Amino acid sequence: MTLVVKIGTSSLTDETGEIDRAAIEKLCGEVAAMRATGQRVVIVSSGAIAAGLPALGLARPADLATLQAVAAVGQSRLMRVYDEVLADLGLVAGQVLLAPLDFVHRRQYLHARQTVRRLLEMGVIPIVNENDAIADEEIRFGDNDRLAALVAHLVGARTLVLLTDTPGLYTADPRLDADASLIEEILEVDHELERAAGGAGSARGSGGMASKLAAAKIAAWSGVRAVIAGAARPGVLAAALAGDPGVGTVIRPRDRRLPARKLWIAFAVGASGTVVVDDGARRAITERNTSLLPAGVVKVIGAFGADDAVEIADLAGEVFAKGLVRHSAARIAEWAGLRTADLPPDVAHEVVHRDDLVVLP
Repeated sequence: MTLVVKIGTSSLTDETGEIDRAAIEKLCGEVAAMRATGQRVVIVSSGAIAAGLPALGLARPADLATLQAVAAVGQSRLMRVYDEVLADLGLVAGQVLLAPLDFVHRRQYLHARQTVRRLLEMGVIPIVNENDAIADEEIRFGDNDRLAALVAHLVGARTLVLLTDTPGLYTADPRLDADASLIEEILEVDHELERAAGGAGSARGSGGMASKLAAAKIAAWSGVRAVIAGAARPGVLAAALAGDPGVGTVIRPRDRRLPARKLWIAFAVGASGTVVVDDGARRAITERNTSLLPAGVVKVIGAFGADDAVEIADLAGEVFAKGLVRHSAARIAEWAGLRTADLPPDVAHEVVHRDDLVVLP
C-alpha cells in the first residue's frame, strides 16, 4: 500500500525561516516506521523558498524571478537535510521536481508515474516538490497541497496525509473562536466547508486550510482517502493510516474517479472566464457527455485565449462544468449560436472538446 504525506513550510521551519531539523527527523522517523511495516511512502515537501531566504539574507520578495532564484538556493539545502536524516535511518532519498504540465500531457504523466513507481520499487523515499525555480506563474500549482493530491493519484495511493500546524479543520478559526471544534469526518466538501476553511495560514507558507481542503477534494475525486492532521502529533502517520479517532479531519473518497488530466482541469487550474450556454447544451454536456459546440453558446464573459480554462454556466448563471477552450473569447463570441455547417471548415469546431471538459459536483 502507498501513502503520500505532505508537510508544509510552517511545519518544517522555525520563526526565522531556518529549516527545523528536529521536525524533519520526526517526520522521517515515522516514515521509516511505515516502511518497516511494508508501506510505501512518498513525501511531498514544501520549504525550499523559506530555506533559501536566510541563506541569502533576504526577506520574502514579491517578484517571481527572485522567488524562483531563492527556491533554487533553498531546494538543495532542504534536500541535504532529508538526505542526512534518512541516511541515519538506513533509507535513501530521491528528489523529484514536478511541473503542472506533467499532469496535463499524457506522455509526461506516464513518464513521471514510471519514475516515482520505480523509486518506490527500489526502496527509495521520493521527496517531491514543485519545480519552483522554473515554474511559469501562469501554469504552476500554487501550493504543494494540490500537488500532493495529484501525486496521490499518480502513484495510486490509498491515503493522503496533509500535515499542518493545526490538528485539522475546525468549525471556525480556533485562534478567534473559543467554541470552535474539530471536524473529524467529511463526507462531501461543499461551499460551507470551503468558507469555514478561510484563507492562508501563515506568513511562511503559501497554503493554509483552504488549500488543504481543496487538495482533499482532489483526492476524494481520485478515490483517495485524505486526512488533515497536525504535524506535531506523535505517531500521526500511523494514526492517520489506522483511522484512529481524533487523529484529524478525514475526508472520505468518492466512488467515482476522475483521470489526472480532468482532475487538473476541475480543481487545480484557475478559470480565465465564463461561457454561458443554453439549456440544450447543458443537457447534452451533463447527460450525454458531449463536447460544447458554438450552437449552444449564448454569451462569453472575460478575455481568454485558446487552451485557457473557463467555467461553463447555464442561463441562470449556475456553473456546472469547467474545461479548456480551443479558441479565444473573441472567436467564441463571434461563433456563438452558429451551426457547425456555418463554421470555417479548416479549424476545430468544438468550443470545449469533451476530453477537456469536466462536469462539476
